[in-house]
Amino acid sequence: MLSNAPLAFCVSPLDRAEDIRRDPDALKALETRSDASAIFFLKGDPAICDNGQLLRRPYHLHREAAQMGEPILLGLQEGAPLYVLDLDPDQPTPTGLEFCDTRTASMQLAIAETGILAQARSMIEWRRKHRFCSNCGGGTIQTEAGRKRLCETCGTEHFPRVDPVAIMLVVKDDWCLLGRQESWPPRMWSALAGFMEPGETIQDGCAREIWEEAGLRTNPETARIIDNQPWPFASSLMIGLIIEAITVDIHIDTHEIEAARWFSKDEVRAMLSGAHSEADIPPKIAIARRLLEVWAD
Repeated sequence: MLSNAPLAFCVSPLDRAEDIRRDPDALKALETRSDASAIFFLKGDPAICDNGQLLRRPYHLHREAAQMGEPILLGLQEGAPLYVLDLDPDQPTPTGLEFCDTRTASMQLAIAETGILAQARSMIEWRRKHRFCSNCGGGTIQTEAGRKRLCETCGTEHFPRVDPVAIMLVVKDDWCLLGRQESWPPRMWSALAGFMEPGETIQDGCAREIWEEAGLRTNPETARIIDNQPWPFASSLMIGLIIEAITVDIHIDTHEIEAARWFSKDEVRAMLSGAHSEADIPPKIAIARRLLEVWAD
């Protein structure tokens, strides 16, 4: 039952070219290379091919298509530069591009392509939200081929941010706790999750979120980190844990989740196989499913 395959977004073939990003001449030389290519996003979704790949086109033919900002250098793939272009939905789109919802694309793309997708989408979203300096309010400009933004007024440097999220499977003997949100499909259940807060460990954040959402006490010392996963919605790092419950009576915060309940190990195995009569769990791209696989196995 347990899958050892890498999770979506966790593998990338790119060399991020950190060693040359401060060298303007080297970056300019990359842009003129005949093997430089670009991938495309429109409103946060990628253009893909039918063969499980992100659609790539020669960079020099499409550089001006980056209508929502300058091209961002993602890195080098087998030595060849790869850029991402963020297209303006109010401008004509280059012909022949077919865009796919990011979550749907993540289930269709080869695993290494999902890592590129995660990086590209997160960088685009970060740039969109950091056009102005959080220190003085001045406008920011792109530097180091997209790895950094610089305030033109006060000189503050801004770097892409990653938000750590604890996602945890609460267990008690042969039972585990799953919750659901109102916006989810009717049958969908998943592990509880929440953003880390300043000044707390991963384990303490895990226990705090469980108490806030489900009213359960857990022992942080029992928390085991099982896996982690970049999650490009918008730019999170999902830290997957299994933690043991001390109490079992559920008292949900309806501002956080719609419902929570205990599922037996046999029920989880049925959900993993798609045979449960009334409940589903997230798809294979999600770390929540990996937690359930580990526990049920």
